[in-house]
Amino acid sequence: MPASRRQFITQAGVITAGAAVAAPALADSSPDVHWTMTSAFQPGLDLIVGGAEAFARALSDMTDGHFTVAIHPPGDVASAVDALDAVANGKAECAHTALAYSWNKDPAYAFGSGAPFGMNARQHTAWLQDGGGNALIDELLADRGLIAAPLGDTGGQMAGWFRREVHRASDFTGMKVRIGGFAGKVLETLGATAVALPKDGIIEALSKGSLDAFEWVGPYDDEKFSAAEDGSGAISKVAPYYYYPGWWKGEMQLHLVIAKEKFSALPKAYQTALRAAAALGNESVRSKYDTANPGALKRLVVGGAQLRLFSQDILEACYKSTNDLYAQLGQENPRFKKIADSYMSFRADEYLWWQVAEYSFDNFMIRERRAKG
Repeated sequence: MPASRRQFITQAGVITAGAAVAAPALADSSPDVHWTMTSAFQPGLDLIVGGAEAFARALSDMTDGHFTVAIHPPGDVASAVDALDAVANGKAECAHTALAYSWNKDPAYAFGSGAPFGMNARQHTAWLQDGGGNALIDELLADRGLIAAPLGDTGGQMAGWFRREVHRASDFTGMKVRIGGFAGKVLETLGATAVALPKDGIIEALSKGSLDAFEWVGPYDDEKFSAAEDGSGAISKVAPYYYYPGWWKGEMQLHLVIAKEKFSALPKAYQTALRAAAALGNESVRSKYDTANPGALKRLVVGGAQLRLFSQDILEACYKSTNDLYAQLGQENPRFKKIADSYMSFRADEYLWWQVAEYSFDNFMIRERRAKG
């Protein structure tokens, strides 16, 4: 064998042997990181919680089990509404929550989750990812030492369940509606009262007439809301009118809220893995809701739910009140105005495009479906 060939084989063998040693050595050098996540969502919201679980599994797989996240339900580390605060106060490294739950701290948080008469799920994702939305949200969270990444989107939601029909805006006068945040403020301008009520008390309150309406999520989650095996707890027995569209959020974007100091201390590879895993979990939630909602809606209607479309009068009145509140909050809160200006400008361009391509196609397909049954 020529010397040059013997030398090449010998060198190749050394390189191969070195690679065999280097791989586990590299893995062994990866630090073990164990984080606590406090969730704002009860296990019954299984598609939302499933998004967080998909995130945690993917993150562990991407790091060969070296970076793990333990998910804790509401009430374990913090209550549902205090999940974001728990991260800011050092009780957990991250939280799975809706930024809109912190509306009372700053109304600008609403834009992270989806605002009244805002964008649909795809449009909102585009604004966050490529329209500057994520940077604006992180800027808003900066004074609390936090950053955020999208983690789950429910897509479009229903407006909720009503004991009686509403035909015009004036019908909201005197109504007691379980709803919070921005939407509650809008309905209050129409004479309704926004009521805070625990989930377990809703059906009873509707039955007694101390509550007139409430919103939850959409068909899949609403179907499971309080129904017993015999169907005696079905919402439609006490509030049969199921209204749409859910104008107070064209979608509901959820977030992984992270302690910025903890994130910055991670190796770059772990930072990338965390963001990639969040993106995977984010898409999985919307996909599952899009799959589950059609069948659930059919079952709800068969079970007694009566679908009702909000009248033009109601939608226009709510739209005007919403824009009035946007203007008022923009004058009072510079941070709100900065995010609102970006959000509304992006929304205007998105609906210009939607009108040309998306809506025209969808509208045709909907008409064809109805015509052919």
